[in-house]
Amino acid sequence: MSAEPTSGQGSAATAAGPGELSSSRLPAPAWTLAAIAAGSLVILGTYLWVLTSQPATLGQDLGHTTLGVMLGYLVGAVLIAAGTLPRIPRGIFALMPVAIALNIVTGQVVGTMTPIPLYLDSLGTVLIGVLAGPAAGALTGILGNVIWGVTINPTVIAFTAGAAFIGAAAGWAARLGAFRALWWAVLAGAIAGIPSGALGAPVAAFLFGGGLGVGTGGVVATLQAAGLEMLHATFAQSVVSDIADKALIFALAFVVIWALPRRLRSRYPFTGHSFTARAARPAAQQTAPRSQAETAQ
Repeated sequence: MSAEPTSGQGSAATAAGPGELSSSRLPAPAWTLAAIAAGSLVILGTYLWVLTSQPATLGQDLGHTTLGVMLGYLVGAVLIAAGTLPRIPRGIFALMPVAIALNIVTGQVVGTMTPIPLYLDSLGTVLIGVLAGPAAGALTGILGNVIWGVTINPTVIAFTAGAAFIGAAAGWAARLGAFRALWWAVLAGAIAGIPSGALGAPVAAFLFGGGLGVGTGGVVATLQAAGLEMLHATFAQSVVSDIADKALIFALAFVVIWALPRRLRSRYPFTGHSFTARAARPAAQQTAPRSQAETAQ
């Protein structure tokens, strides 16, 4: 006997495997897409304003200019959050603070204190994107950079658009099945690193005169000494560093996601894109058909 589905959750969600829950939910209201689109436009507009105006005091302190840019990104985050709420499990919001803290700690240590020309400041963002989708990943990237900028390092606020893109890219890659195999995850990360580097390079060049971290700044200085102009040197460093950085981040996210207990993964229907139906289904559900068959025999 099968229950008649009456809602996007309830019996329809119970009958389907965890990887199939998203398809059994009722479509989210149209306004949610409009809110996400509006938030994305606000983020893009803020980014373009930073590039065109090149405010000299951005990132130096929490003055009017930095707070204005922060406000633009926060408005975009609020709109994206409003559109995201009806689309993702409520439990994902309990993980966001952990993901943001992971971003800040690794990014602050690796990106600004070591000679490694990488960042490693988006692992938490990518994990949320894989677990809950592009909008949730973008929201985590935005909030992470704003919180990081307010508490420790105002310069990262200028790179919020890139952080939002990586979160969204992780969700898009997961939807395409990139996290079903390690090498696909690495390739997806490397591809995502190209536009990510392109987004960050003009900000680093025009606002901060090249790389900001110990490692990335050293690479930019070396390329300039070799004869490249600052923008070209920063662009080359950003793209190469981001390709390697995001490939590594996506690989680490793959390992973490696959190491999660099945029961925990089943709480987040979006993970159905990253696992086959059998892999996503809890062990009790996997063994039930076999037990029934044996009983029938």
